[in-house]
Amino acid sequence: MIYLDNAATSWPKPPCVTRAIVEFLDQIGANPGRAGHKLAIRAGQSVYRAREVVAEIFNAPDPLRIVFGYNITEALNLCLHGIMLPGDHVITGSMEHNSMIRPLRQLQKQGIEVSVVHCDNMGRLNPADIEAHIRPNTKLVAISHASNVVGTLVPVQEIGGICRENGILLLVDTAQSAGCYPVDMQKDMIDLLGFTGHKSLYGPTGTGGLIIGERVEEKQIKPLKQGGTGSHSEHEEQPSFLPDAFESGTLNAMGLAGLTAGVEWILHEGLSNIRSHEINLTGKLIDGLKQIPGCTVYGTLDAKEQTAIVSFNLQGMDSSEVGYRLDEEYDILCRIGLHCSPLAHQTIGTFPKGTVRLGLSYFNTEEEIERVIEAVTGLSKEIDNG
Repeated sequence: MIYLDNAATSWPKPPCVTRAIVEFLDQIGANPGRAGHKLAIRAGQSVYRAREVVAEIFNAPDPLRIVFGYNITEALNLCLHGIMLPGDHVITGSMEHNSMIRPLRQLQKQGIEVSVVHCDNMGRLNPADIEAHIRPNTKLVAISHASNVVGTLVPVQEIGGICRENGILLLVDTAQSAGCYPVDMQKDMIDLLGFTGHKSLYGPTGTGGLIIGERVEEKQIKPLKQGGTGSHSEHEEQPSFLPDAFESGTLNAMGLAGLTAGVEWILHEGLSNIRSHEINLTGKLIDGLKQIPGCTVYGTLDAKEQTAIVSFNLQGMDSSEVGYRLDEEYDILCRIGLHCSPLAHQTIGTFPKGTVRLGLSYFNTEEEIERVIEAVTGLSKEIDNG
């Protein structure tokens, strides 16, 4: 079997991730931050270790400014609904996932103004277009670092500089870049960073969060929920300090133990090595698919300008049939359709049918890429002979 749905959820995970989850359940298992006994303390230490490694990989200003949740969708909702007020203006791009677009459309109904900067048909965004949309009431630029449809990378550092010059906050969705491409909150001038654990950070599902930069005061963000935090239990009001203000309820501590192991594995392997391997595989896949008659490959067609995501279509065969045939006949697992990103597909010209998406990871091999190219070639020949 060849697993190429890593843009949705990475698999396999490094063995250390499974071990870390099992060890937490077997040896700790208690609720972090809710008691003073030794197992609760160890659970709290485990969660804090997760904060430390996440802060390290993103160069975050302070581990305690990391708010853990269950995925990046929750993180983006916390940020967008928590910061934006009626009359405020936010700028985003046309390659966004519904995790960004749907909260913004809901906020529009509440009096928030939204501008969508159009990207080109390769998914590229010009920072100058962001600057051109800035208004006196612009509070936030909310953008994905990399497209989940074609992998095209956005020049975050340039956008960060524009935001700083204009006194605007920058929110970056790193769902597709975290763990496989360098992300530096300080260097890239990112104020708010959403991340998910189950993709290229190699953690389990149910892990993710929001990192709140030092330019953002916790009082600027309204919590999505209120409840028990294990701190200031004598008060009926929600704590106002980080991270407790936004972490009501029991955290997914065993999941965070797995996330810690995944991030530590990345730091040990070296992000540059991971990136280099994925560039090599992506380039070979793009080059191979481009040679197949009737095959259209989308995006920049330059592995260095994108993450390890390759979307394509075969002329004469619906993407759903291509995906089904690859799965059933060739044991190649991929993703088909709109990938929860209809706006992105409108941008690249593949709406409403979508594409076949191949999401690679560090664990894929050159031999697997060759088998994929052979399989798509076989399907193409069937169309020609049909």
